[in-house]
Amino acid sequence: MTTSRRRLGDFAERVAAEHLESRGYSIRERNHRTRFGEIDIIAEKGDTLAFVEVRCRRGAKMGSAAESLSLTKQRRLVNLAESYGSAEAGLPEGRRIDVIAVDLSEDGRVLSLQHIKGAVWAE
Repeated sequence: MTTSRRRLGDFAERVAAEHLESRGYSIRERNHRTRFGEIDIIAEKGDTLAFVEVRCRRGAKMGSAAESLSLTKQRRLVNLAESYGSAEAGLPEGRRIDVIAVDLSEDGRVLSLQHIKGAVWAE
């Protein structure tokens, strides 16, 4: 991954974490890595644990950030969430996988942020 893409991803993740915190979520972990992949943000609110995938797009050439989540990535997120849930003790009963989609202008300004709760589920 190029440095500019990594910086863009880091920026979007900071924006997403701030969005979640401003809505009463507490951030449990960021960038939880395993050998199978990464969960961008794990957040908690009340009796719900949210595994959050952050998607970001600059400009409209490649479609919106919300449209960029592949089926392969969705399956990986389900597996990562299930693995995390079985390995950690004392987690809230409610669990879901959310997507926060951040669309930026060409010069990097946030045009929109969309929090899609329960965007990904097991088949």
